[in-house]
Amino acid sequence: MLEYLRIRGLALIDDMELEFGDGMNVLTGETGAGKSFILKAINFVLGDRLATDMVRPGRDKAQVEALFTRQGTQGEEEIVLRRELSAASGRSHFFLNGSLTSQDAVRALRPALLFHVSQHGQQRLLQTSYQASLIDAFLPDPSVVERKDALLRELKDVSEQKRALLERMESLSEKRELLEMQQKEIERVAPEEGEEERLEKARAELKSVERLRSRYEQGLELMLGGENAGMAAMLGELERLLHELAQDDESFTPSLEALLNFQEEARELTRRFRGTPSSDCEYDPDELEARLYELSQLKRRMRRTIPEILRLRDEITENLSFLDACGLDLHRLEKQERELSKKLHVTLEECNEKRRNAATRFCAALEKELAGLGFSDRVHVEPDCSPHEVWPQVEDKVKVICPACVEDRYRLLWAPNPGQRSQPLDKIASGGELSRFLLAVVGVQSANEDATLVFDEVDAGVGGVTLNRVSDRLHDLASRRQLLVITHWPQLAARAAQHFQVSKEVRGDETFTLCRPLDDKAREAELRRMAGEES
Repeated sequence: MLEYLRIRGLALIDDMELEFGDGMNVLTGETGAGKSFILKAINFVLGDRLATDMVRPGRDKAQVEALFTRQGTQGEEEIVLRRELSAASGRSHFFLNGSLTSQDAVRALRPALLFHVSQHGQQRLLQTSYQASLIDAFLPDPSVVERKDALLRELKDVSEQKRALLERMESLSEKRELLEMQQKEIERVAPEEGEEERLEKARAELKSVERLRSRYEQGLELMLGGENAGMAAMLGELERLLHELAQDDESFTPSLEALLNFQEEARELTRRFRGTPSSDCEYDPDELEARLYELSQLKRRMRRTIPEILRLRDEITENLSFLDACGLDLHRLEKQERELSKKLHVTLEECNEKRRNAATRFCAALEKELAGLGFSDRVHVEPDCSPHEVWPQVEDKVKVICPACVEDRYRLLWAPNPGQRSQPLDKIASGGELSRFLLAVVGVQSANEDATLVFDEVDAGVGGVTLNRVSDRLHDLASRRQLLVITHWPQLAARAAQHFQVSKEVRGDETFTLCRPLDDKAREAELRRMAGEES
């Protein structure tokens, strides 16, 4: 039930507060007064879009607040909704019970809070899918439809897995010879993760040791000499010469002593050059070079780096394993498909039977409602069934495993007058007849619901005695549900529990839409205006 509505900064509405009550709440006023703005505000706070040009000029935002009450598991609960639309950015924000929320969350609440019966609803009524949903809503246990839909989704998922499996099988089967050849080539070389980097590092170490050994040999040759005398022999000759000179000339003594010290250093250097530089490298140089060559040839043939070859090896192993095992997977999916098809077939038989019964009861209830809305007592509504194959039959090479799964889908045919052939609504229903038909649908559906019903000129195209019938039916609905009705007919407005008048007022250069509840005197004046009486 919608108890309270506040609208600020929306179109011609500056600041409007409305308190609605039980039963029928009627909004009346001249055409163009702004009744539609109030409905736009209600739809806006429940999730409909609103253009930024609907924000009142001079305001930075439009804001709508609504208080709903409904019966919950813990008794009556309040739902406070607020939505704001920014004039500058065009963005809007939703609030539920004071906390920021999402548009999807509010829209999910909408069916339990409001049902809008309008000319748009009449157009929906012409859609066969909507007619089918009306019959499904009349099922005593709608879970059978949910089970059918779940099985169909699961069956389609299994079928898609099977299709993808077969496609992959076909693709890989064509490449199997190449995959096996590549696998053998890689296995023959058997590269390892990081092996090439380790070998390159070892090669660099070996080259470094080799250069060091060559220099040791050069140093030893300089010290000991090859074809010519080495430094050690020449130093010995120089020592003898200095020793002789020092005996005759003491000034050579310091030079002799320096030479003797240098000879000791030279002998130590010779000992070092005689040593061989060692290496911790575990690889034999020839084997190392052979392995690097083997890896380079593999890279050239595969046109990939070693890490890419290793990934290719894993992919090949996975693909060949898949080809070896896919027969089992295919058998499993085919078994699932058969089992699900059988379950879907059984569920559809149950669903079709329950839909057939629901359609018969729904049409009988509609006929009763329509007869009370000014149609003939012999008005006839019948369900028209169209079988649709939702899943083909499943068969093996020998026999049919499961017959085709067929779903009965319904639309409504009607004959408003005796002697007429039953036809679809869109073929013969006038606007006024659709209004009443929609009202009859709402009446049939409303027994166990408590959402507020909004009737936007549902009486359009209706007049005379028929209008009185519509008025009676709305009054009867109002005894069980809250109604919010926009009308131009005084016969209908007179049955309201609360009557609101919508009007426009010009103040200076600005226009305002106003809405005020009417007392008995004001209401009488408004009903006279609606009837065309002069004030």
